[in-house]
Amino acid sequence: MNDFSGRVILLTGASGGLGAAVNDAFLSAGANVVAVARSFDATEDKPRCIEVAADLTSTEGVEKAVAAALEATGKIDALVHVMGGFAGGAPVHETDEATWDTMMNLNLRAAFLVTRAVLRPMLDVGYGRIVAIGSRVGVEPAKGLAAYGASKAGLNALIQTIALEVKGKDITANVVMPSTIDTPANRGAMPKADFSKWVTPESIADQILRLCSPEAGEISGTLIPMYGRS
Repeated sequence: MNDFSGRVILLTGASGGLGAAVNDAFLSAGANVVAVARSFDATEDKPRCIEVAADLTSTEGVEKAVAAALEATGKIDALVHVMGGFAGGAPVHETDEATWDTMMNLNLRAAFLVTRAVLRPMLDVGYGRIVAIGSRVGVEPAKGLAAYGASKAGLNALIQTIALEVKGKDITANVVMPSTIDTPANRGAMPKADFSKWVTPESIADQILRLCSPEAGEISGTLIPMYGRS
């Protein structure tokens, strides 16, 4: 297992089903985690985990989260950007502007703001790992998911551009693209689905840990599919 002792991970979307699994995986590997979400339920304290409530679709929220990480730990070794949202179901000609704007804000604007913010301290020290959670729909469009798919395709382009811009600086940027993730929320939304075909949060977390390790310095600009058995 990867040893992340002394490493600092800034984790967004930390209160969701995938975010919680990623948080636990990093803590088990010895990392210090700055966990960010819009809000947190009351939970027991976890050693080496700092929870920050912030809206990452705003510059102020991102600055709050990054400042909390740097003030508490002095560095950010890796950004794991799990935060995102899903909405869809209507064809393009019936998609309202509110749905479009929501998807762009949650899935693309927030990613731009938080990657821009963490790149500055990473460039200062000459080291960093960035992993964002994309979606299969970002490379395989689906009917009724124009806003969601376009936002995830934009995320892919953003991360791959970052990878090009930081090439040779020991900073990497990659996207992990799951299909449907086996979380309680998804099971509740699709109770008749075959859950055995879905990808598990734990397997995604394992992949993220590999990409965030110091040994993964040659992997950058990749879009990694994790489609389970679907």
